[in-house]
Amino acid sequence: MTDAAPSTAADSAAVDVLLPWPDLDRRHGAWPAGVRVHVWDGLTPSYDLSDEALRRVGLWVMPYAVPGCEVLLPRLPALRAVQTLSAGVEKLVPLVPEGVTVHNGRSLHDASTAEHALGLILAAQRELPRWVADQAAGRWEPHFTRSLADCRVAVVGYGSIGQAVERRLLACEAEVIRVARRARPEQDVRAVRELPALLPEADIVVLTLPENPSTVGMFGAAELAALPDDALVVNVGRGRTLDTAALLPEVTSGRLRAALDVTDPEPLPARHPLRTSPGVLITPHVAGGSASFRPRAERLVADQVRRFAGGEPLRNRFTG
Repeated sequence: MTDAAPSTAADSAAVDVLLPWPDLDRRHGAWPAGVRVHVWDGLTPSYDLSDEALRRVGLWVMPYAVPGCEVLLPRLPALRAVQTLSAGVEKLVPLVPEGVTVHNGRSLHDASTAEHALGLILAAQRELPRWVADQAAGRWEPHFTRSLADCRVAVVGYGSIGQAVERRLLACEAEVIRVARRARPEQDVRAVRELPALLPEADIVVLTLPENPSTVGMFGAAELAALPDDALVVNVGRGRTLDTAALLPEVTSGRLRAALDVTDPEPLPARHPLRTSPGVLITPHVAGGSASFRPRAERLVADQVRRFAGGEPLRNRFTG
């Protein structure tokens, strides 16, 4: 698939980019002179792409949420930069050739993920799954529920998504405890090493952590044990940052509750005990997938293409 005309000798100064969507110039303004756009959505067979075109591609914007599309990398010998539309790039980075920069989708999913985190919290605190079941069963059995207002919520992973979560929590009159890898006293951000002292005071914990060697299993048995009875654990980051084996006895006993958009393993097997544990609400890794994503992603891609064509630094470079 391509938007480009066949190359000629006069095209030596052209800039070739590979995008997941056609016609972005119609919605976001004409491309700079010399930009030659090729399109691959990751769903059509990659062998449909011209080898001649791929040999010239310098910037590749990878299709979003299409497993396995990284197999195209060996066919891009002129590649200088890869733009992903996801925030996490930990599995991609080892596959990218040396000298090729990786740029992530930071900020694209902030609003969507924060909305979903808030939705999970409210659903758990106000027992929405119970009321849905009661509606289907024809029951009318009202009672008082927990609330979000006046709760102490520890946001573990205080980056752009964590900050978006905080804004929504504050609007619901919750108190937020900010936690990041390193303390930032000027922002009242506490370090993760302080969690043992912070968790006993938390009614809710929201994990917005990326996956890397330092975060895998970071929230485990000790952290869960430090939480007070009936606390809610919410994970909208990466499944492996929360120790499933440690979580299971806490939720099966009813001591803790959980609301999870990401799990370990993922996809979660149909008969996994988390699915039937009391007080557990699970969604299938959909926090970032809302209507706000595509327009924001298109604006980022259009800006990155213009930057690349003009020799300017690209945004969101991943540095580890």
